[in-house]
Amino acid sequence: MLANRLPPKLKDPGNFTIPCAIGPNYSGKALCDLGAIINLMSMPIFKQLAIGKARPTTVTLQLADRSIVQPEGKIEDVLVKVDKFIFPVDFIILDFEADHDVPILLGRPFMVTGRTLIDVEKGELTMRVNIGQVTFSILKNARFKDPTKKNLTCSNISKGTIEVGELPGHHNIKLL
Repeated sequence: MLANRLPPKLKDPGNFTIPCAIGPNYSGKALCDLGAIINLMSMPIFKQLAIGKARPTTVTLQLADRSIVQPEGKIEDVLVKVDKFIFPVDFIILDFEADHDVPILLGRPFMVTGRTLIDVEKGELTMRVNIGQVTFSILKNARFKDPTKKNLTCSNISKGTIEVGELPGHHNIKLL
């Protein structure tokens, strides 16, 4: 009788990625991560964009292995185009080897700006601006990853701590 009341177990839908463009020099995917309190851009993408110098930042990141990472800086009000919408985004620039297919991480600050709704069961991410909206399907963006390839992603946040991991493992990053 209890088995009839339990919802069916579903598989992991994977990461939520969205197509985006930044100026004429970048058109690709970005990872939407509800666990990230920052928007993160790799140094190679920042250089590719050629959008000026990054401002110094006092943020220091501490990895789970206790190593300290100093970001290269931050850049503010970068215009990120997602479908028909354009959002101003602040990025922390970090010199790391990013996933070639998804080198940009968009965290909660971006998602709240886009009034983002995520339906994990349907595998859909919807962004809303004023009365307009656009919906992306994670199933269309799904791809299989090479388990030997290291990918950096932010996951859980707790009181100034950002967990960043190589998929599928994790590293803690603390804002010092």
